[in-house]
Order: sequence, then C-alpha cells, then structure tokens
Amino acid sequence: MADLVKSEADHIEAARKALVDAALVHVVFDGWSDATLNAAIQDTGVDPGLAKQAFPRGPVDLALAFHFDGDAQMVQALNLTNLEEMRYSARVAHAISTRLHIAAPHKEAVRRGLTFFALPTHAADGARAVWHTADAIWNALGDTSLDVNWYTKRMTLGAVYSACVLYWLGDESDGHADTEAFIKRRIEDVMQIEKAKAGFRKSGFGKVFTRTTSGLFDLIRAPQQGGFDGAK
Repeated sequence: MADLVKSEADHIEAARKALVDAALVHVVFDGWSDATLNAAIQDTGVDPGLAKQAFPRGPVDLALAFHFDGDAQMVQALNLTNLEEMRYSARVAHAISTRLHIAAPHKEAVRRGLTFFALPTHAADGARAVWHTADAIWNALGDTSLDVNWYTKRMTLGAVYSACVLYWLGDESDGHADTEAFIKRRIEDVMQIEKAKAGFRKSGFGKVFTRTTSGLFDLIRAPQQGGFDGAK
C-alpha cells in the first residue's frame, strides 16, 4: 500500500540507486558502458523504460550517478565530524581523504571512470563531476564566498582533488598512507600560493592592480545554490 503513494520521482530515484549498486559488479569488466547498464537492468529486474528515465544518456548518467552518490556520502560524513578543532588546511585535506576513503571499495570503478571521462565526448561531464566534488567540499566546510573567490576556490580544489585521485589510484602503500602524505603536500602548496597572493595584494603594484580591476571582479558573482553543475 505504501508503494502506491510513491511519486514517479521516488520510483526513478529508487531505480537509479538499485542500478548503480548492481552496475558496480560489471564495471570492473565492461567499464561504464551499455553492456554494464544492461547487465544491471537484468540483475535488478528494473523496467527498461524506468531505467531510461533514470539514465536518459545511458552510461554517462550512470557513471555520474555513482560519482554524485560518493559526494553525498562524503558530505554526510563531514557533517558528522567536528571540523572546528582542525586548522582550515587540515579540514580540506580531511575532506579529500574522506572522499577517497568512500571510493576505496570501488577503486576499479573510479579507474574506469577516469578512462571513460577522458574521452572527448565525455570530457565536459568529467569536468562537471570534479567541480561537483570541489563544490560539495567547500559547501560542507561552510564557504560563504559570493564573488570571484567562489570560482577560484573550486577551480583550485578541483585541480588538487584530481591530482590526489591519480596518485591514489597508483598507491599500494598500507592504508594509502602515501596518498595521505601526498594530499597534505598538495594542500600545503596551495596555502603557499594563497600566501603569495596575499603578499602581492599588499605590495604597491598589487594595490594598484586591485584598485584597477576591482570593478570588473565585482561583477562576477556566485550562481544560485544548486544552479551551476545541475547534479540531481
């Protein structure tokens, strides 16, 4: 009886989750492909029409759903963590480590995802996935920037996160200890850049540059919440 009151969106979301879970067994062998999606449909018994609604673009939307689900789990974990006791750089490092820890049981699926999103036809979606992770981290850490910093923070973190994923995929150290060290080094590099930028702004030329360009930068505003990457 309870099933009768579910909306169409509820059924689509339930199908999406079931298909992503079932697909992970097949991604290892067939990558993020039509073969993987079809096998997941067979395994779950989800109606093909409903699967089409859940993933209109097939494997692309399936791979993105897997990625976005990992981001959601990361946010949940960060919300349960007392981040106030950490230095800000440590918070960012912890967020990246948390995201990779969540992905760890499905490392091959992530590897296949990198190959899939490296294809020219899927590169934009790959960039969207990385941006979504960076945005989720900054939001979870309480970022309130509304100007050009909103974009630069996410661009910088997206680059750091991508580098950490690549390192993590090749890391065979116990408990990914080498990756943890790598993350800390990359965050420290970013902090040094931020210090250099702050020094530049305080310099004579920096003050002139800031006054000259402030009007332009003031025109750049953060998008409405949830309106940039379009993730479901």
